[in-house]
Amino acid sequence: MFDTLVIATDGSASVRRAVDVALEFAERFDAEVHALFVVDEGEVESSPERVREELREGLRNDGEDAVADVATRAEQPVTTAVRQGRPAATISDYAREVDADVVATGTRGATARTAT
Repeated sequence: MFDTLVIATDGSASVRRAVDVALEFAERFDAEVHALFVVDEGEVESSPERVREELREGLRNDGEDAVADVATRAEQPVTTAVRQGRPAATISDYAREVDADVVATGTRGATARTAT
């Protein structure tokens, strides 16, 4: 029924519940799991030019940590990826690339993470 699931994560506490539910779902259907973090190029480009590369690298490191956390919490193997771009478009492109049946995301994103 469902063969491939993409979990889009930003590593925030608010996305943890979505990750848990998605992993339970994947286990129930024995689905292949992909964890994806998107370095938001809009956020990088809106920052001062002198700090963009440092910000991009910091976000990439956050992304590696976020997808590794999903892989650690899963009962099954997880393919991890960190991409750069606009989050919605990049998630959609990745889901098509891996022929995903389901994409799981949290209800709040990194903006909420920095605001709290």
